Amino acid sequence: MPATAATAVTASIAPELFDGQNGRRPSRALVVAVLVLVVAAGFGFRAGGLGAEGLSEDELNKLRTVADYRTRGLTSTNGEHPFLMKALMTASVAAAERWNAWGLAANRPRIRVSEETALRLPAALFGAFTSLLLYLVVSELFGTATGLIAAALWAFDPSGISFNRIAKEDTFLLFFFLLANVFWLRGQRAAESGDPKPGRYYWTTASCFGAMLASKYMPHLIGISGAYYYIFQGIPATRWRMGKRKWLIFFAVMGAAFLVCNPTILLPGTWHEMRIFAGERRIGHDAYEFMGQLYRNQMTLWLKGSPWYFYYVFMAFKLPPAVVAAFLVGLPLLLSKRLGDGRYFVFFWLFFWFFPFPLLGGKFTRYFTLALPAVLTVAAIGIDAAGRWLALRWRGITATGASSHGYARAAVAVLVVATSAYASAGASPHYRLYTNALGGGRERAGSYFPHDEFYDASMRDAAQRIAALAPHGARVASESPELFTHYAVRAGRTDLVSISLSDRAAIRDLASGDIIIVARGRRYFSNDALVSTLGRASRPSAELTLAGVPSASIYQLDGNALRAVSEINGWRS
Repeated sequence: MPATAATAVTASIAPELFDGQNGRRPSRALVVAVLVLVVAAGFGFRAGGLGAEGLSEDELNKLRTVADYRTRGLTSTNGEHPFLMKALMTASVAAAERWNAWGLAANRPRIRVSEETALRLPAALFGAFTSLLLYLVVSELFGTATGLIAAALWAFDPSGISFNRIAKEDTFLLFFFLLANVFWLRGQRAAESGDPKPGRYYWTTASCFGAMLASKYMPHLIGISGAYYYIFQGIPATRWRMGKRKWLIFFAVMGAAFLVCNPTILLPGTWHEMRIFAGERRIGHDAYEFMGQLYRNQMTLWLKGSPWYFYYVFMAFKLPPAVVAAFLVGLPLLLSKRLGDGRYFVFFWLFFWFFPFPLLGGKFTRYFTLALPAVLTVAAIGIDAAGRWLALRWRGITATGASSHGYARAAVAVLVVATSAYASAGASPHYRLYTNALGGGRERAGSYFPHDEFYDASMRDAAQRIAALAPHGARVASESPELFTHYAVRAGRTDLVSISLSDRAAIRDLASGDIIIVARGRRYFSNDALVSTLGRASRPSAELTLAGVPSASIYQLDGNALRAVSEINGWRS
């Protein structure tokens, strides 16, 4: 279906959107119509089946924070993270409860909104509208055609979709970063065109940066926009100049917006939680599994933690191959002056992300959320360049006119976007498991970044299985004990005792009939020996899959399994 729709769109809009030979600009109505379709389709991918997977441990923390806000007002719960996203989630969860209650009271057949869907819906919505913001930024820098390609790539990219389907801060950070730069670049254009009052764009930019910091504490991202501004200051003809006074106002407005969007920063308890988090005392596990190997995963370990090539592997194996190829085509084009000064913004964007993050010792794939649009922008540049090259060759062979030039450029763009849409459609609704052909495809799904690819998605199903399996008062060991308790209570088993698989003292008390959950992505130094021994000594009572990929094994302990566990070196009582 995506390819058919794309062909129809190409046939109707290609000459106007992609034909720049006659100097005409495409009509605003047509561009708006295409953007509406792109945003709507992107939202459909992001919102469809949001409750298909259970919550992760991180998301459970957000759900508990929402519950705390609703019962106690503003508190420092989960205070190591800013307030804005949690406020939006609180509104979403409250609205979902009212929707469900109204449908029940009216005795009408309404679609029930699950707590998983309600918690994730704000991110899905903001992620879909990120396509619009990406278009506005990229079109300002490189033109309408490149902007539309970048927006469509984001809308249909399986990794972008997966990042927007989890209740984490990165989606909101990206949204407000792009929104700020929409106004920042408009401010540049206004100043250079002689607008006597470009300040309205500066203050709006500052407000958006305040909201960005109220989404996730990453102030160094302001350096991307700042660096782009300062490269023009040495040019005498530049009119885009702020001056000290305006900069002071800029940061004052940003600070005020930050406080409005993040009032919990004023609570002493919030600063206490932030100090604990900054001291890396919130790290609950001692490793991250990457490509089958365990690595320590702490920010301050730098190159001694997760490997520096972590995100490069992600780009190679988790993006559609056509997008990878387009990125490699577009990257050297950033060195070409013909691309214009807008390329410097992308330079700084890539630098301010790729310089620190691959070098830090702690890594998760969701951190790539901010870098992915920059990568897709470079890919869009490559796609448009390839389309232009093909169009010129086509015109040279056939001696056709400008209209055919537009069709040729559009065909290249549609083909690449369609491959992304096809990849996402095939991965739905478990987009995180998408692995391209370069990475081995579905056969290798879940083997590169298992923690982020599975993300506790099967714990809800595991709890339901165990609720029917476990004897009264049984102990259940897993690496997400609080998450298991949450779903066990929902399944009506308040009697089950949930313990950590890495808690040696608690594991020694396991008895026959107790249960161990071995979830993929939850392998650590602390449990590796136990899990390996258990797998050799016993067979699972139940095995769970995610899109056909093994995701968790449930072991109900018998005598053989207990003896094997107790004989592990260092575990004998």
